[in-house]
Amino acid sequence: MPPKTKKRHFWPRVLSLFGGRRSTGDDSDQVASASAGLGPSQSDHPSARSAPNLPHPAGSSTPRYHEPPPPIHHSRSESDVFDHLQRTALSIPQNTDLLRPQQPFSTLHSYDQSVGPRVHSGAGSFLTGASGFQMGDIQYIEASNVTVHNCGSARQSTVDGWELLLTNTAPNALHNSRARYDAPKCDEDTRVEVTSEIMAFIENPEGPRRLLCITGAAGSGKSALQQTIAEICSGKGSLAASYFFSATDISRNTVTEVIPTIAYQLATGTPAVKLLIKAAIEKDPLIFSKSLEDQITNLIVKPYNRLSTGGLDLSTLPCAILIDGLDECIGEDSQADLLTSIRKCLLVDCLPFRIFIASRPEWAIRTALKPGGHLHQLAYHIQLSDHYDASGDMRRYLRRRFEDIGFSIGDPHWFTEDNIETLVEAASGQFIYVATAYKYVSERRGSPAVRLNILLSWTPHAGHKARPFEALDRLYTNILLAAKQAYEAIDSHHGRDFLLLFRAHHINIRGFKIYSEEHRVSASSLSERWLGLEARAEEVLISDLHSLVAIKKGSDCSHHLNLYHKSFSDFLEEESRAKDLFVPEILVHIHLAKCFMQRIVTCPLDFDSGGYFMRYY
Repeated sequence: MPPKTKKRHFWPRVLSLFGGRRSTGDDSDQVASASAGLGPSQSDHPSARSAPNLPHPAGSSTPRYHEPPPPIHHSRSESDVFDHLQRTALSIPQNTDLLRPQQPFSTLHSYDQSVGPRVHSGAGSFLTGASGFQMGDIQYIEASNVTVHNCGSARQSTVDGWELLLTNTAPNALHNSRARYDAPKCDEDTRVEVTSEIMAFIENPEGPRRLLCITGAAGSGKSALQQTIAEICSGKGSLAASYFFSATDISRNTVTEVIPTIAYQLATGTPAVKLLIKAAIEKDPLIFSKSLEDQITNLIVKPYNRLSTGGLDLSTLPCAILIDGLDECIGEDSQADLLTSIRKCLLVDCLPFRIFIASRPEWAIRTALKPGGHLHQLAYHIQLSDHYDASGDMRRYLRRRFEDIGFSIGDPHWFTEDNIETLVEAASGQFIYVATAYKYVSERRGSPAVRLNILLSWTPHAGHKARPFEALDRLYTNILLAAKQAYEAIDSHHGRDFLLLFRAHHINIRGFKIYSEEHRVSASSLSERWLGLEARAEEVLISDLHSLVAIKKGSDCSHHLNLYHKSFSDFLEEESRAKDLFVPEILVHIHLAKCFMQRIVTCPLDFDSGGYFMRYY
């Protein structure tokens, strides 16, 4: 390796060696690169240059090549340079000064004869034993320090891996994004039990499972939990990456930006990871158009494996990867693809990650977690709506905020404990209900006491113009519309009215009034015998409504539909709230009458045996 103090004399020595001498060969002949095997053909690589027409030392001859000489490859990172130097046969001998000729440069090594005839003969050359060299815009490589020097204005690759990564990320999906400045999160003394359980999972690298999935009904507080865990992990330095889906934000409602955004966060957290991810993108600029598995493998798995083989203890790096709102990602197949790719690529022993996914219990994650699903044995599953009673947390949430309002208006007695209890009971375990109630009451231009009274006494029949549950109504509307579109898009469901069929099941929950009495049948009987549908039709009907509805098994082994939230039932029954999604009960009765008449025509009843109408319960 040449001494650093002599590098500034490099150009004068180059010019002194070649100055004033003319090549005896044809001007079209080029001087070959002194190193072979460092990259692709010169014409293909954007950062490789051919040598210019330079004079040769006296007595030298310029051979005509029958094929283009190998170029010097501009490696994009030190690790790439190291790999190339391992493969090349030419190396700099120890104690060799590139700027001082040591011996005549008579021949190349025997295995370099394939490159072409001898390049030089005669007088000594400063190129003796060089491992990498390029004339023109000079580049040379010092093997002992694995250092790449670019002299002059050599044309670099047009691809900047880091810039390309940034253009494919979704900034709004980050837990601390400005777009999510008012993101919901748990109060300090609420959701303590479930938060502790999640953090225990994340902070136990020796645990048997690497994936935690939380499913829960709409509005049960999953996103608030994710935000809280993200902030806790960020404060402890264990947050590797987070991604918050949103169905209403086009920059984060598909899987396209998920892996780039996670890779970006991994890179910003660890400089060594950044270099390797940047190099991987420059090696394959089209990586973001490839499958999720390829993206995870090349942008996450390989860089981390490279660091591990280099001696880095991966357990010292941030480990928590959080993904919220999987159900808000467009396309069930895309959701399933992401889960499958995570299972195949990230749930392995050689990686340090602890992954936490929250979602409504819709098709993709529900089928993956159920017995026989590909994540059933691998995931630690918490069913938020079933495992935790949030009533106490809701009371604390409302009490604290109502006390703050009392402090600001100078009236600490503006509410009562009975007011809080009424709101908690109406919430039915739905955290979004109490959050919506507080937001309505705390409107800065209104009277808290007046608005609380509206909230407690509000009914659409009373002629109120106020809409205290507007946020909830939007949530229910979006879920129902998506379910309707998915159900009616199936060709075998042609001609069926999703809203009418679901409203029939909703009325059956409380019972149909027949002869002044309420009669309730099982969900399967309603589907098959009353509505004339195929077996298990009710399961297909609610397949996209599991965040609002569940099928429960009764004591008589029959199955019935159960709504998670009373407020959803109120929504379905009030035209002023459901609007275009409202189905009057009379229309359900008319449809059932048509179904019964059709059944009578096709399957006459045996009156002698008592097989009358009511037998079809």
